[in-house]
Amino acid sequence: MSENELVLFETRGNVGVLTLNDPKRRNALSEAMIDQLLTRIEEASRRRDLGCLVLTGAGGAFCAGGDVKDMRDRAGYASGGPADIRDAMGAIFQRIPRAFFALDLPVVAAVAGPAIGAGCDIAAMCDIVVAAESASFAESFARLGVLSGDGGAWFLMRSVGYQRTAEMTLTGDAVDARKALAWGLVGSVVAEADLLDEALRLAGRIARNPPRTLRMAKRLLRETYLASMHSSLELAATMQGVAFHTQDHREAVSAMFEKRAPEFKGE
Repeated sequence: MSENELVLFETRGNVGVLTLNDPKRRNALSEAMIDQLLTRIEEASRRRDLGCLVLTGAGGAFCAGGDVKDMRDRAGYASGGPADIRDAMGAIFQRIPRAFFALDLPVVAAVAGPAIGAGCDIAAMCDIVVAAESASFAESFARLGVLSGDGGAWFLMRSVGYQRTAEMTLTGDAVDARKALAWGLVGSVVAEADLLDEALRLAGRIARNPPRTLRMAKRLLRETYLASMHSSLELAATMQGVAFHTQDHREAVSAMFEKRAPEFKGE
């Protein structure tokens, strides 16, 4: 493993594991880390043998968000005039929500320790969040006199609703794992020692299903965010036509009648 590997990628059977790997900086997002994260996501997306991804952070933190030193020094994404910063948001940070929204592969976040600012937003971009007791989530941008420029308002509102998103955004206060569970930001809370195993078990339960069907099912859910009921029904019907003609569908039906475990190939 190279010191320059800021995002690690490994596979465990038909589950991929992405690890943000800059623990000295609590996995704060640099341009290099963002580039590597997006490259790894693209690699995983091309892997038709994968049924799910797990995203986690190394060293007891999920992600501390953007580098505040750049804000202090007016460097990197924080340099230049208002138009320059607007362009930098699109060219750097906003590539993350676009990549997660475009990713059809299901993603389970395994969150321990702080998920702050953009780190909180990335957790909300995942399909399901498993949190350790130590996890905390904060839309802390207002405390620094800035806004969430990476899609947090859009993704969080669809997780916890307007009022709770407003409370997190306007106060900047951290939400602990138990409150995040009650609010619907996370799906389950486990002991930190069990976090990755629990996330992998959940990912395995997802990935035991046909890979193509999973990707279409996730796309249907994502597009339904934006669609009317009629548009969602039309998309579902169209995808169903494709699903019925996959080899994995035939295998699933045959295995059920033959009372055996199916063997899916992503075909």
